[in-house]
Amino acid sequence: MSRGRVLMIQGTASSAGKSFLVAGLCRLFVQEGLRVAPFKAQNMSNNAFVTIDGHEIGRAQAVQAMGARLVPHVDMNPVLLKPEADHRSQVIVMGRPVATLNAAAYQEAKEHIWEDVTGALDRLRDQYDLVIVEGAGSPAEINLKARDISNMRVALYAQAPVLIAGDIDRGGVFAHLYGTYWLLDPEERALVKGFLINKFRGDPSLLEPGLTDIEGLTGVPVAGVVPWLRDVHLPEEDAVAIERRTDPRGTIPGIDIAVLHFPRIANFDDFDPLEEEPDVRVRYVHAADELGDPDIIVLPGTKATMADLDWLRSSGFEQPLHAARERGVAILGICGGYQALGDNIADPMGTESSTAEIPGLGLLPVTTVFGDDKTTAQSTASVVADAGVLRGLAGTELAGYEIHTGATQVEGGIAIRLAGGQPLGAIDESGRVFGCYLHGLFHNDAFRRGFLANVAGTRGKRYAPAMTESVEASFDRLADALRSSIDLPLLFRLVGLER
Repeated sequence: MSRGRVLMIQGTASSAGKSFLVAGLCRLFVQEGLRVAPFKAQNMSNNAFVTIDGHEIGRAQAVQAMGARLVPHVDMNPVLLKPEADHRSQVIVMGRPVATLNAAAYQEAKEHIWEDVTGALDRLRDQYDLVIVEGAGSPAEINLKARDISNMRVALYAQAPVLIAGDIDRGGVFAHLYGTYWLLDPEERALVKGFLINKFRGDPSLLEPGLTDIEGLTGVPVAGVVPWLRDVHLPEEDAVAIERRTDPRGTIPGIDIAVLHFPRIANFDDFDPLEEEPDVRVRYVHAADELGDPDIIVLPGTKATMADLDWLRSSGFEQPLHAARERGVAILGICGGYQALGDNIADPMGTESSTAEIPGLGLLPVTTVFGDDKTTAQSTASVVADAGVLRGLAGTELAGYEIHTGATQVEGGIAIRLAGGQPLGAIDESGRVFGCYLHGLFHNDAFRRGFLANVAGTRGKRYAPAMTESVEASFDRLADALRSSIDLPLLFRLVGLER
């Protein structure tokens, strides 16, 4: 059997829309009758997903797998870097943490990791007709090119045709495409077979002079102008997306949710379903004076609980959190945020921090101890509490995943139990402070709607549940948009497949 073909989508910068485009192309080629799989050699993101067999991969590749109607697999993202500080990341290879390295040490380690990258890609090619590869950042980062394992090195290994995408919404897209192309080496430029202009608002005919000129300057055709798609919601890969989200403070008739923007925030896509609710506003706050008087305060997941708890205190959030609880504001912690809400966090082995022990916020009756073990699992659970923000939800079934270091002892007020009976979350006596380890909590529709209705009732706010589009329908709409805006015959020719 011949090995599957490869098509690669690279970008002029991070957040150019590569993940989005790959997800849509996966669905489009599946609709065309091909067996398709996504692949990204290396992700740097704290937005992770846990596969059925307990491996960590980037959330973006899990979404792309869904677009391809596949179960996510570790081969789709063999290397995941989870930043713990500005110059240090946990290195996850083939779904398992292998080391915590600074940037310089990781550059040295890349040569040993390259075999894992090529092995994973080869296995996918042996199973599928087409592998659609996502690059990372930009292939023209000339300070990093020599040791890059995510962009042109992958393309050269697979001899894959490359489409370079640029985000026109940021401005300067033609300069970005031109500069990226001419900063590549000649053998790399030979693989660039098309440009994609992404996130365009308006009449594409207005771009015609620019399209003609960029083709003349590079000899590379523009393979498509993809419109700005307002109503297709897919998880973002990194926290750059949060930095662009702004929302005015002040009163709203619906539910106001303030998420503390931890410096090492992780799995913030937990809140995507909340953002799709018409009577809910989600805003990310960096300082205590931005908090205002929300209806819900969220402490999200974090890659470094103790460090971000220090940040929370130094930023002046601790006293306002206690005051908010007293005036009836709901407080929610997920994963690291759940740990921070407890009475105490200990790290006797120095797993996460050089600090052996730190007091928590004292808002939940739990204590956490870090050790060497890391929990990565898809989990099913059920709500057992029936008070406060969880009133009427006892017995509600939940599905999600866990990614955390540390074991948490619940001293009282169990809120959620795993299917096996172990506590997975806690609630305080007031029923207003609730925390758990379950990522994807709000993707459970019945729970999300009941939780929000309880908060709305307590706070006198408006809430009518959203009529959400199914995930499958979203992928199909995305594929339809790409089908109408991309030169599909060109793509089939590039990968040597018949349509």
